[in-house]
Amino acid sequence: MDPHLLRTYVAVARLASFSAAARALGYTQSAVSQHIAALEQDLGAPLLTRRPVAPTAAGERLLEHAGPLLLRLDAARADVARMAAVPAHGLTLAASPTALVPVAAAALPPAGVTLRVIARDEVPTAVAAGSADLGLVDGLAAPSDPLRLPDVAPLTTYGVLEEPVCVLLPAGHPLARRAGLRLGDLADARWIDAPDTGLPLPALRAAHGGPGFRPALRYDGTDVRVLTALAAAGHGLTLLPRSAAAGVPGAAAVPLATPHLVHRVELVQSGTPTGAAAALARVLSARG
Repeated sequence: MDPHLLRTYVAVARLASFSAAARALGYTQSAVSQHIAALEQDLGAPLLTRRPVAPTAAGERLLEHAGPLLLRLDAARADVARMAAVPAHGLTLAASPTALVPVAAAALPPAGVTLRVIARDEVPTAVAAGSADLGLVDGLAAPSDPLRLPDVAPLTTYGVLEEPVCVLLPAGHPLARRAGLRLGDLADARWIDAPDTGLPLPALRAAHGGPGFRPALRYDGTDVRVLTALAAAGHGLTLLPRSAAAGVPGAAAVPLATPHLVHRVELVQSGTPTGAAAALARVLSARG
C-alpha cells in the first residue's frame, strides 16, 4: 500500500471533498481522483461514495488503520533523521498542562527551549513524529505504576515525580473542611470534564470500579487556571495534583484518601537524544 495514496485518502475522507483535499495537499483535483482510484484498485474495494463524499464500510475500516500506520512511518522517518542529524543546541519539549512540575521546570536549560503545552494523548505522538525532542506526560496511577500511554511507536519512558492528588471544590462546599475524601463518596457528585487539563474522568471511573462521575460542564482547553476558576465558582469538582490545586482563591483542595492514587509524571523520549535534550533527559531520568 503506497503511503502517499493513503495520505490522500485520509485527507479526502477528513475533508469530505476531493477539491478541498487537493488544495490542502497541493495536488490537482485530477491527481487526487487518480490516487483514490489507484488505492481502491490496490485494495480491491470501493473506499468512498462520491455524492456525497463519504467513506464506505471498507473505507471506515481503512481509516481505523490509517492513523497508526502513517504515524509509524512518520516516527521511523524522525528516528532515522535524529540519528543522522548534527546535535542541536536547542530543545523542543512537549508537555501536558500539569506535567511541567517544578522539578522539571528547574531542570530546563537557561536558553534555547521551546515549550509546547498540548493534550496528554498528543505528547507521545509529538515525540514519535519528531516535532518534539522530549515529552513530559502525566496521569493518575497507583504508586510506582507506569502510565498507560498510547502505543504510537517504540518510546522510552522514565518516572520523574509522583505527588498526592486533591479534589478541588468551592471553599463553601459541605466537604471543603474534610481532612480527606474517599473517591467512592464522590461518584454521584457533579464534575468538570476537562480531559486535557484535569485528571480524566474515565480514570476516576476505572479507579472506582463502576459508573458515576457525571460531567456538569466540559472544558476543552489546556489552561489550568481556567479549570481551577470553574471549580472555585461551583461548576463541578475536579481532581488535580496537589501542586496545581493548592492556593486557588475561593477553593479548597482536599486530599484524596482512598484509594491511594498519585499524580505521576513521566519523561518520554524516542531513540537516543542528543545535545540539550540529552542533558535534560539525564537529569530527569535520574529522578525516576
